[in-house]
Amino acid sequence: MKPGTLYFIPVTLGDDQVAHVLPTEVLARIRTLDTFIVENEKTARHFLSKIQHPTPIRDITFKTLNTHTAEKELPALLIELIAGVDVGLMSEAGCPGIADPGASLAWLAHQKGIRVAPLVGPSAILLGLMGSGLNGQRFTFLGYLPSDKAARIQQLKDIEKRSKAMHETQMFIETPYRNQHMLEDILAHCHAETRLCVACNVSLADELILTKTVAKWKQTPLPDLHKKPTVFLLLA
Repeated sequence: MKPGTLYFIPVTLGDDQVAHVLPTEVLARIRTLDTFIVENEKTARHFLSKIQHPTPIRDITFKTLNTHTAEKELPALLIELIAGVDVGLMSEAGCPGIADPGASLAWLAHQKGIRVAPLVGPSAILLGLMGSGLNGQRFTFLGYLPSDKAARIQQLKDIEKRSKAMHETQMFIETPYRNQHMLEDILAHCHAETRLCVACNVSLADELILTKTVAKWKQTPLPDLHKKPTVFLLLA
């Protein structure tokens, strides 16, 4: 039997965006699926209701894949796919597989001969880079920096050195309630001529994508990033 396809489904970054960030073809594909592997079932149910999925939510099958899922549990997530059923994978927001536990499932699917099909949708990381004016030819996404302040400051200095040596954009994220501390640490410890882009609430109505040198950031009121999903991009 031919295995099903594992569709990587982009989830909108806010409730009011479905029409303008997800193509009609993507929405049509999602509506054909009745089995989903999700990071957060509550969020997934809300998203499927928002896109008017034709199957009653109570009749949809949900399996969970998150940071707490052990590697030994991954094969069980592929049972329907091996049996020929198409399955959708959703993270809580944005594109699965990027800063997301879905990557490990995709690797296992490839080993099992299961087709992995990423669908088009919003990625704050990519959209932030596109709008930043920084180097889009060479870039590195670092995920989360250390939560410990001293370790975080040391890593900021290290990635600034790498950025300068390689002329490479460095991208990273922070837990939303620590965004303001991250911004303050960057401005306090990076060089004045280093360029910093703050990409906040990307694709939402109050989207902010703003790039200035560290020196210029220090001369203007700082944006309120508290509890708002933000990507930081740095080019020395």
